[in-house]
Amino acid sequence: MQKLFYFLLFIVFSNLGFSQDKPVEDKQINIVYGGTFTKDEVKAPGASIFSKDDRQVQFQHQGADLWCDYAIFYQKENRLKAVGNIRLQQGDSVQMTSGKVDYDGNTKLAKAWESVVLEQTPGMKLQTDTLRFDREKQEAYYKDFGTVIDSVNTLTSQIGRYYMETKKYQFLDSVHIDNPQYTVDSKQLDYYTTSKNAYMYGPSTVTGKAYKIYCERGFYDTKIESGYGIKNTRIDYNNRIIVGDSVYFNKAREFASATNNIVITDTINKGIVRAHYAEVYKAKDSVFATKRAVAISLVENDSLYLHGDKLMITGKPEKRVLRAFKNAKFYKTDLSGKADSIHVNQETGLTKLIGRKIPASTEEIDFPKFYPIIWNGENQMTGDSIHLISNVKTEKLDSLKVLDHAFIVSLDTVGKVGYNQAKGINLFGKFIENELKEVDLISNTEVIYWMYNDDQELIGINKTKCSKINITFANNDVEDLTFFTNPDGEISPEKDMPEETRILEGMVWRGDERILTKDDIFDEDDNNIKLVVIQGIENPIDIDAEEAERSKNSSDPINKIPENKATNSKTTKTTPKKPDVSPKKDSNLNAQLKKSN
Repeated sequence: MQKLFYFLLFIVFSNLGFSQDKPVEDKQINIVYGGTFTKDEVKAPGASIFSKDDRQVQFQHQGADLWCDYAIFYQKENRLKAVGNIRLQQGDSVQMTSGKVDYDGNTKLAKAWESVVLEQTPGMKLQTDTLRFDREKQEAYYKDFGTVIDSVNTLTSQIGRYYMETKKYQFLDSVHIDNPQYTVDSKQLDYYTTSKNAYMYGPSTVTGKAYKIYCERGFYDTKIESGYGIKNTRIDYNNRIIVGDSVYFNKAREFASATNNIVITDTINKGIVRAHYAEVYKAKDSVFATKRAVAISLVENDSLYLHGDKLMITGKPEKRVLRAFKNAKFYKTDLSGKADSIHVNQETGLTKLIGRKIPASTEEIDFPKFYPIIWNGENQMTGDSIHLISNVKTEKLDSLKVLDHAFIVSLDTVGKVGYNQAKGINLFGKFIENELKEVDLISNTEVIYWMYNDDQELIGINKTKCSKINITFANNDVEDLTFFTNPDGEISPEKDMPEETRILEGMVWRGDERILTKDDIFDEDDNNIKLVVIQGIENPIDIDAEEAERSKNSSDPINKIPENKATNSKTTKTTPKKPDVSPKKDSNLNAQLKKSN
């Protein structure tokens, strides 16, 4: 009779509770099915012990059901220990299975161990040995190695936290993603199971079938194999190594780009491109670079620097064509030049310096500066176009062509009072061991040359016209001149030659433009470029530090739940069938427990 009274009293108060406008959330763990019920004040003082019979033991707590073979339930403390074939079901989407669970109903914290599997639909599975599950925050945490499997990737790490509401994983220590198309290794990585996006922190490497990416902070879309790095980033891509402050990569487009402090290395031709913005197109085997762009290549133990407002490199390694256009310049020891554009064909060994097209309106136009120019030692050479030809096998300079309006000028280095000048329609030169040794000026040639004796005394000024002039050089200085076919000229004393006759028509001295060092290829605008601000990825949450702080918190019931020797017995894990959740003979067991306690 007394039991019936308490049962009716429990039903009345339960109904009253449901009739309130704003019901108070019940924090008490409720038992749905208890199976065999016992007490053991020695092994589990103050607890109720439940064992399965034909059905598993079942508990409910705030939207979650837990089934197990054996349970020790501390009702006053509102916590339990579950053992054997455990299944925790939260709603329709979250399920956890394990061998053992400690659960605190006051804080909704669970610690599960022994072959833990956490699943969330659609298609995410976490496997680990020990898992802490915070149902209040909807977070799960492991620190003893775990494996995550979804529809695209298999991920492993030593430490990890899963945020269920955002479906985000935060992995620490030895993070690895395995996919048939690529692998990812990282010190720390955030991964979203819905988008399959990964955010990498610390040293990270993505290795695909035709590329390799390294960065210390970056993003990677694992579905389409695309991403970027913004700290110490390097991409090995199609025989090129790309390094920059920010580097972007897209496999489907076969495209990569980089921003700020870029270095692109051609691993086959040993060339380097530096710039502050660059694009690489794998299918076209091409590179586009701008913003203080310079291409550096090795020519017979000497570096050749080529600069332009824009650089473009196209073609397969053995057939590369390099183009520098608008304000193009180059520099190497004893040879430098500038033009509107410069084209270098590595297959033929031909380098073209091309002048700018003169506009229709020519008023106040400085015509000479539209023409290309090179300097060899002290010699200035100009013409409508200039060709440098290299031996493709030895990579040494072989010959020189200055086509149309060819002019060669040098400052008189002895008296320093005039200019040595020679001009013709075309100029053809010959290099030996990368040094200009001989030139021929062809058609309508003229020369003005300051002549000295062995004591460096001025003999006079030679002014001659003929059809061809041969000039030989020693140490980049004029050694000898030879005139061909009816030369017409004379050597005049300096005093007998007026100033205005000492300059050939069309001669312009451009010594102030001479490129003397590799830094001279850049002008003021190049040196004052303002780099764009790289938009970064926010600092990650340090889950190691967060967990350490959490462990210090004495109010964390996960750390307060004592181990119970009774839970350490071996259990045989079986895959449980979905249980019948409808209450049967234990529908009033919670009330009976309240009475017995």
